Amino acid sequence: MADEPHRRVLVVEDEPMVAMLIEDMLVDLGCIIAGVATTVGEAMEMASSLQVDFALLDIDLGEGATSFEVAVALGARRTPFAWLTGFGPRGVPPGYAMAPVLDKPINPTLFAEVIRAWPARGQAGAG
Repeated sequence: MADEPHRRVLVVEDEPMVAMLIEDMLVDLGCIIAGVATTVGEAMEMASSLQVDFALLDIDLGEGATSFEVAVALGARRTPFAWLTGFGPRGVPPGYAMAPVLDKPINPTLFAEVIRAWPARGQAGAG
């Protein structure tokens, strides 16, 4: 990945230790962390203001909050995303099933495959 453009990523994750693990994995893959949001409010602000190549969305943001609203905002900007969830694909409502689902605990090999599948902005196929 050294000769590829860096991918800018928004991470939406309410658990600090999980967010740090995801950040480390992304950096190891040559990504740039554009932002880390722990609440729906922070995620909505970042989703509307940051230029990102893709986002990783934890579905359950605690206290009954979900990242579904963030997914809608990202979709409006044509920003691809993947779900992070301990519930697997069954935790994603049918209307949101178009995005890849990464199970928790995260499988590093599958994680890398999903991340590498998205081109950085400016590359062919980038949105």
